Amino acid sequence: MTETDAMQCRACGRIERASEGYPCRGCGTFICVICNLRGVVFCRECAAQGLAADPPPA
Repeated sequence: MTETDAMQCRACGRIERASEGYPCRGCGTFICVICNLRGVVFCRECAAQGLAADPPPA
């Protein structure tokens, strides 16, 4: 039996270790550390819905 700790990044589609990622600020789905380092904080679906245009809460 082999276990895997992999998830697909909802921003770029890359498969990375789940423990090395961040949640989307809109819905909480997985975003890989590479996307996060590039400044991506929303998954594709949330960005398409316009959540990325909303200003952060004060």
